[in-house]
Amino acid sequence: MLLKLGRFLLLLELIALVSGSDPYVYYDWTVSYLTASPLGLKQQVIGIDGRFPGPVLNVTTNWNVVINVKNDLDEPLLLTWNGIQQRKNSWQDGVSGTNCPIPAGWNWTYQFQVKDQIGSFFYFPSLGLQRAAGGFGGIIVNNRDVIPVPFGTPDGDITLFISDWYKKSHKGLRNDLDSGKSLGAPDGIVFNGLGPYQYDKSLVPDGIPYQIINVEPGKTYRLRIHNVGISTSLNFRIQNHNLLLIETEGSYTVQQNYSNMDIHVGQSYSFLVTMDQNASSDYYIVASPRFVNGSSSPKAPGVAILHYSNSQGPASGPLPDPPIELDKSFSMNQARSIRWNVSAGAARPNPQGSFRYGEITVTDVYVIQNRPTELVDGKWRRTLNGISYIAPSTPLNLAQQFKVLGVFKLDFPNRFMNRPSKFDSSVINGTFKGFMEIIFQNNDTSVQSYHLDGYAFFVVGMDYGVWTENSRGTYNKWDGVARSTTQVFPGAWTAILVSLDNAGMWNLRTQNLDSWYLGQEVYVSVVNPENDKDEVQLPENTIYCGVLSVLQKEQAHRVKFSSASSLEKMIKIVVISILGLSGFI
Repeated sequence: MLLKLGRFLLLLELIALVSGSDPYVYYDWTVSYLTASPLGLKQQVIGIDGRFPGPVLNVTTNWNVVINVKNDLDEPLLLTWNGIQQRKNSWQDGVSGTNCPIPAGWNWTYQFQVKDQIGSFFYFPSLGLQRAAGGFGGIIVNNRDVIPVPFGTPDGDITLFISDWYKKSHKGLRNDLDSGKSLGAPDGIVFNGLGPYQYDKSLVPDGIPYQIINVEPGKTYRLRIHNVGISTSLNFRIQNHNLLLIETEGSYTVQQNYSNMDIHVGQSYSFLVTMDQNASSDYYIVASPRFVNGSSSPKAPGVAILHYSNSQGPASGPLPDPPIELDKSFSMNQARSIRWNVSAGAARPNPQGSFRYGEITVTDVYVIQNRPTELVDGKWRRTLNGISYIAPSTPLNLAQQFKVLGVFKLDFPNRFMNRPSKFDSSVINGTFKGFMEIIFQNNDTSVQSYHLDGYAFFVVGMDYGVWTENSRGTYNKWDGVARSTTQVFPGAWTAILVSLDNAGMWNLRTQNLDSWYLGQEVYVSVVNPENDKDEVQLPENTIYCGVLSVLQKEQAHRVKFSSASSLEKMIKIVVISILGLSGFI
């Protein structure tokens, strides 16, 4: 298989050489319901091409990715590419403010370039709590040969999805939130959609399938860990093994060993793990909930098995210890210890640290405060700065493109307003090539994760208490890690800095699905005032909805590769034929 993969990559490079452009890679996915038993009980999940979780999108920086998505669900669908910075192309972002949903039975072709980033990301369905049923998969962006990486080539590459899981369907969870109920405690924690290994018969019933990771003694593997869950922070650890952190969401980190790592909702990490134990038995891989009380914690943590080829028997003994739950400083200090490797190469042949973010003058400051669930116009909702976002029927991006009035206003407040909370489609007016400081103030009782599409931002500070102007004196202005999702602890704040150099309409949201569904999101409009064509033009296959529905053309259920040249199309046909003959596809 490795030999075939090498031939495949070589063929893609030949396409680039002949056509004089960056390579194209093509996928055709069908998103549909499947039956699976994550916790031993058969239930409906969302799969891609019959797989749950979905396939890993394995590409190289600068490649053009074309994915035709057929929606075989019974409701509208959008896929979003978590952490992929689509340059000047928010049309492909796959969230409600940028795209009309793909109706049931329709297909839509995403086309974007993975540029200026190398690392570990994931995709997922962005509408209506669908991620709670699956539909997610990994994204690996590899380095080009001219870009060195700050570690040796691992002997294997393993993607793991960890998440809290409910036996209730995503539609049932939606109904609960709409009626003012909380989601309650998840029913379990799963690895790659599989339930816990039966480490304790009193907690884990018989018959639950579990994840086994097969490894060879003495070899080193890269583990890409994604928390694709609903609302639970998880602590990840492997019995008797160290985790050498090397990358998070497209940024190389200072390499440090950890015995465990708190991974919050929507976050991704890469570790190198060396199989240096004597294999007297298998070893536990554990993901256990963090920052939850007894009533909101699942009965059992997620447990997978690390199996050496020369293992002498099954895993045994107690699970490796988690951090002390009452020590709220542990996770904060661990998060602060994750720093940017400023001497490592970035996606371009220059060090990550060549972008000296600490020397740039801030042009805009937003202090964004969240609050627990509250009544807004008679409905239980959540807010940011007193505003509960409501998605208009016409996506913001389309409304801006066609100058449709009344869909949104560029008036999102930069501070919490002392007024009754309200529904609104208020948008942040970002300054193109400005440098924005955002402080997230978490007034809720649970950890919240915040994500910004289209960008990697610098996490420069976090602490418990209320942020003040004096808090800037604690900022890390040299090697704060650049990433796309950051945690904000309960009763605490987190500060980020972001360079607004990517034109488009970009989603800023909580990754916690219940908070997101109930209104904790906002969009950032970034327009180049000197060149309104700075963003990629409106795609030919745009789906129209809302007040622009009259523009919708008849749906064509086929792939459209409109951006590839005729030569590239011809080469693609030849390549597919060769791959078919070679048995690769």
